[in-house]
Amino acid sequence: GLFSLLGLASSHAGTHVPLAFLLGAIAASFSIYSYAKLGTAFPSSGGAATFTVMSFGPGMLSGGINLFQYIAYLIAAALYAAGFVEYANILFGGDLSPLTLKFITAAIIVACTFINLLGPSLVGRAEMIAIGLVVLSLLVFSFIGIEHADIKAFSKSAWSMEGVAVAAGILYINFQGFGVVTNSSSAMKTPQVELPKAMFSALAIVTVAYLAVSGAVVLLMPLNLIQIDNGHVLADAAQIVAGKMGFTIISVAALLSCAAAVNATIFAAANIAADVARKRNISNALGGSVLKTQLRALTVSSIGVTVLALIFPLSEVGQMASLAFLLVYAAVSYGHLRVVKKTGAKPQILWCAIVINMGLFTTLFLSTIKTSPSS
Repeated sequence: GLFSLLGLASSHAGTHVPLAFLLGAIAASFSIYSYAKLGTAFPSSGGAATFTVMSFGPGMLSGGINLFQYIAYLIAAALYAAGFVEYANILFGGDLSPLTLKFITAAIIVACTFINLLGPSLVGRAEMIAIGLVVLSLLVFSFIGIEHADIKAFSKSAWSMEGVAVAAGILYINFQGFGVVTNSSSAMKTPQVELPKAMFSALAIVTVAYLAVSGAVVLLMPLNLIQIDNGHVLADAAQIVAGKMGFTIISVAALLSCAAAVNATIFAAANIAADVARKRNISNALGGSVLKTQLRALTVSSIGVTVLALIFPLSEVGQMASLAFLLVYAAVSYGHLRVVKKTGAKPQILWCAIVINMGLFTTLFLSTIKTSPSS
């Protein structure tokens, strides 16, 4: 999301994109609290799919929410696959044919599906290596970029709180990963200790990275260029700092980041699908045949991601993903209120999560109707 949606967010927030990231991080912290409490009380590979059943009971409501969030994960994975292809294209000079780009889209999704077949431990190791390299390269880029920027020549753009809120809504998908962490809670030795630490430390690390990177970009590049380059703005910013080498390093980091995100999101989607099928939380037609086994759930998920990635442009699928997850997190936190005695969570924090998520959803939804109705 950081690599793919920075330009789109800047069309609403201008040079105040770092403020939109900060607002998104604050909004996400309340939902992370809700998910962490639910995950420690109900550890499961189904993650949020289990939370809805525990909150609302088995039936049409929990089944509907779980199918919706399953589709939301597919949309998010499609966004990351589209981001991967965007950076693969510019790395090869931007001259790849549409057919080649579609082949690369399918190939990265198939590769991530294969990694998922080998189990959660390999998924974890793959994520650790990829994200470690990405975070390191982003922080180095930010440090050199801010040092390289002519701060005296920087001029702030006009802004509005509504524009920053819309941008925060668009960028909210950057914080979607914390929901994925709960799908690994059943594989943790002590989820009561490990899960909250993993989620809140992840939020802290990515927030620092997002603020540093977005700050470097707005200092280095004029706003109109950020919006023109849109889907690959970070690579162009790195080229200003370190020439072709910087361009290549950040492009490779983008490929690693997007591939890791596809990998983790397909992992979550397949786990949710298998979980709802196993618990008979969906129709017999889906649970008894289509999603009957983990392998089938993974196969159906990868096909769904491929179709979405091939159909929708990058900016549209990004807005779709953020809208979907704002709704999902609001619904899960609302359900959490029904089991708050079992989790020990504070209701006022859960209400904050619900109100903030729905506020950002409404703002982004109204903006999307005007600017990108097909989303």
